[in-house]
Amino acid sequence: MISKKTKAFTLIELLVVVSIIGLLTAILLPALGNARSQASSIVCRSNLRQLVLANIGYSNENDGSCVPAASDMWIGFGGSHRWHGVRETTAVDPNQAKNTFDPLKGPLRSYLSDGKVKQCPRLVHFLTEGTQAFEAGCGGYGYNMIYIGSRLWRGGSSFEEVYGQTARMLEIAKPDKTLMFADTAFNQNNSLIEYSFAEPYFLIRKGKLQKTHPYPSIHFRHNGHTNIGWADGHISSRQKADCENSSAYNAASDRMELGWFEPLDNSLFDLK
Repeated sequence: MISKKTKAFTLIELLVVVSIIGLLTAILLPALGNARSQASSIVCRSNLRQLVLANIGYSNENDGSCVPAASDMWIGFGGSHRWHGVRETTAVDPNQAKNTFDPLKGPLRSYLSDGKVKQCPRLVHFLTEGTQAFEAGCGGYGYNMIYIGSRLWRGGSSFEEVYGQTARMLEIAKPDKTLMFADTAFNQNNSLIEYSFAEPYFLIRKGKLQKTHPYPSIHFRHNGHTNIGWADGHISSRQKADCENSSAYNAASDRMELGWFEPLDNSLFDLK
């Protein structure tokens, strides 16, 4: 009777195979992570484009005026009407009102495919419930309130004039270089919440440019980049700029990928 010898891996051969698998895993995992990130960015860009087109559609049916960012901003607890929705209020005590906005009741609902703002896929770590999640419902996108969604850039004699009126599309001199929507967030007690306004680098008070900064809201959540929906309808991304820390630009916000992009001024928000 002839015996057959069974062939098997030696210990050295097994270690070589394990090492090769480990090496391939180390090479492929970052690539897979980048692919997922790119896919999220593509979805986000599509969402931003829908918002820009919705606002253009709104302006076409409202005598050329863009959607108001916060038409009753001055009324207790930040008002109840925003570009992305409406929240419940109580005339007795606005501070006890429901905080989050209902996106199915926003002024853009009839111009969006399913009636509400779609969420950016990168909102997985955002605080979405409780009194701190004041802006929930905007999908992680912010509107250029100061220059497009209000008349804050010009100033006015009343809150109604400043917040109730908006820029007209024809006033935007360079639509391809004027930010309309962008990825945004806000640092609320070291937690990220949704935030519905894209803040420029410098504040505007009574129609005059100030050399002070708002708390940053542009969020660079796509591998250090933010997606921007420009007023002409095209979408692009910008890299986070290096900014000095100050009382209005704190280190916590910087660590949370909040900041601004170049140039560090208001030129890409302004209508001129």
